[in-house]
Amino acid sequence: MGRLTIAALATVAIMGFAGNSLLTRAALGNGLIGPGSFTAIRLGAGAVVLMPWLLRGEREWPNWRGPLLLLVYCAAFSFAYVELNTATGAMVLFAAVQITILAAGRLAGAHTRAVELAGIALAMTGVAVLLGTKAERGPVFAVLMMTLAGLAWGLYSILGRSAADPARRTAGNFLIAAVLAAPLALFDIHHGVTASGVLLAIASGALASGLGYVAWYMVVPRLPHSTIGTAQLATPVIAAIAAAVLLSEPLTLRLTVAALLILGGIAATLWRH
Repeated sequence: MGRLTIAALATVAIMGFAGNSLLTRAALGNGLIGPGSFTAIRLGAGAVVLMPWLLRGEREWPNWRGPLLLLVYCAAFSFAYVELNTATGAMVLFAAVQITILAAGRLAGAHTRAVELAGIALAMTGVAVLLGTKAERGPVFAVLMMTLAGLAWGLYSILGRSAADPARRTAGNFLIAAVLAAPLALFDIHHGVTASGVLLAIASGALASGLGYVAWYMVVPRLPHSTIGTAQLATPVIAAIAAAVLLSEPLTLRLTVAALLILGGIAATLWRH
């Protein structure tokens, strides 16, 4: 796989990550659906769109860790976005992802070059600037939920490095996670379910999640630990800008400065790969 192909797939995946933040916040922030139902529909839609990949080739049972991590990520993500705005949620999420992946890489004995360390520091500085834009870090529960989502997604990304067939692995993970997520709708006894909320959940699962995660799983085995985490730090920038345009969330000078820091850090970690 050439560098341009890797870059293109990574871009598709990161756009999908940002899309998930936008779609989830649009649905849950406006009370169009409850977080449990949103999670179940999102995973179910992802499983359906990925079914052709699951049916091809020899049958095999996915490792239980993949579906469980995917479920924890999606559920915690949804419950956090009931109260966090799009940009803040994405910032907390991918800061947690970066810390998780770096820690796992160190434990696995991964070597980190000086330029990668500099890039990571620069990108994390950008995230810190973003987190300082407002005092809207949300209630403790919402922040804890998004941190848990970041931990689960970081481990899920690392697990994807061992996937021989990324599309089939992702499809299997979604199918099992969707079955496990069905009871989450019971948490929504005080929430209504609207057609718009269901459509947003389907779009999140089928497009931003299902196809986006296949692209990401194809790229992950070809990237070092440091780059896996840092590249995803572009997501809060994209999500914040898109939220400002589509959801009328604030767009500030600090966001612009943070975006330059994060993208500069990503460029440094990708240098000479």
